[in-house]
Amino acid sequence: MRGRSDEDGSERTCIVTGAKSAPEAMLRFALGPGGAVVPDIRRKLPGRGVWTELSFRTVSRAAAKQAFSRAFRTKAEAPASLAEAVGALLERDALQSLSIANKAGLVVAGAFKVDSAIEAGSVVALIQASDGAADGAAKRVHALRAKFGPEANAIVRVDLFKSGQLDLALGRANVIHAALKHGAASSAFLARADRLRRYRGGEADAAAGTGRGGATAEEVGAFGAPIKLAEKPGG
Repeated sequence: MRGRSDEDGSERTCIVTGAKSAPEAMLRFALGPGGAVVPDIRRKLPGRGVWTELSFRTVSRAAAKQAFSRAFRTKAEAPASLAEAVGALLERDALQSLSIANKAGLVVAGAFKVDSAIEAGSVVALIQASDGAADGAAKRVHALRAKFGPEANAIVRVDLFKSGQLDLALGRANVIHAALKHGAASSAFLARADRLRRYRGGEADAAAGTGRGGATAEEVGAFGAPIKLAEKPGG
């Protein structure tokens, strides 16, 4: 059972920066057997937890500066690769969620089917393989803008995954273009994909030596457009 300090209040405090935010905007870590630091990306593990910002850079700093031992008030073993492990967990979580949306019948894949879904007005998000051709992605974005005008900005564009990863998640080969229809499973995937995007933003900060921090879910989409998660254009 979690301690009161882990449950009380609506905000959590980052053990590295001292920044406060809602639990869903942060990362929880638990203490496992032998004092191992365990990422708890679903915030379900028992026992007392500690929190960091949703940022590769911040998790890297926490592991390097022994912040977990201080926060848990006991020896906590955080490997140097902890930030990479968290990123892999967030990526797997998002892809599993995409697979669930696909099984719910909310995903269409293939350029022709995506174009048809755009024309039918049934798209709440576009998914483009990160290793796909840029002109193909640009064509879909142009089609969105032609169909919806300014309301195209309410449609999320996700380019976080390679084609091979999309193949496995969707159970088909050579997926470059896909689209999501409106539904609860689509919303769940987009929330997880946004967490991954924000976390990777922290990874980019670390590589560049900056402290920009992750953007919020309402700020910037994969192609620079404002996003509103899983809203249906036109109501």
